[in-house]
Amino acid sequence: MKKQNREIDAWNREVGKGRFRLFKGTEADILADGTLDFPDATLASFDYVVGSIHSAFQQSERAQTDRLIRAVRNPRLTILGHATGRLLLGRSGYPVDVRAVIDAAAENGVAVEINADPRRLDIDWRHARYAAERGVLVPINPDAHSVAGLGNVAWGVNVARKAWLPARGVLNTWELREVEDYFAQRKQARKT
Repeated sequence: MKKQNREIDAWNREVGKGRFRLFKGTEADILADGTLDFPDATLASFDYVVGSIHSAFQQSERAQTDRLIRAVRNPRLTILGHATGRLLLGRSGYPVDVRAVIDAAAENGVAVEINADPRRLDIDWRHARYAAERGVLVPINPDAHSVAGLGNVAWGVNVARKAWLPARGVLNTWELREVEDYFAQRKQARKT
């Protein structure tokens, strides 16, 4: 990751030159106890950190909700990823009080993504609407594991539209300088 971060910094200097920007980010696993799977110093090296659950789906609703709330309270977390863990036509989401998690995200300034992979669409439009009502920023993440996957954004846009999200409530609609400022403010808040 250190090598990758150095390469991103070099690209931004040599190619981006203020017109384009690659951000240093990672998707950290939210462990069974709600902690993130990278050391704090590693997480601090990124512009943003997405936290998502990828294991221990069988916890009770209370335990799963507490787990996500603990993760959202981590000052290194920027964005909560696929908050219900569902896979459409494949797996129901884990039991979780999504509204309580969104409330915690609102209290801690953490964004909650619409994961736009058409097998996920997580959070759904109802939860995206609730997030907007609570003032939670909602980025649309294609969850791309290849270049072709970048096109998944269109699915997420459809979810955002169905939720009647305002453009200002969707991180992807912001100008580069605004996104840079948002990530910088989040990093600054994480230091205090």
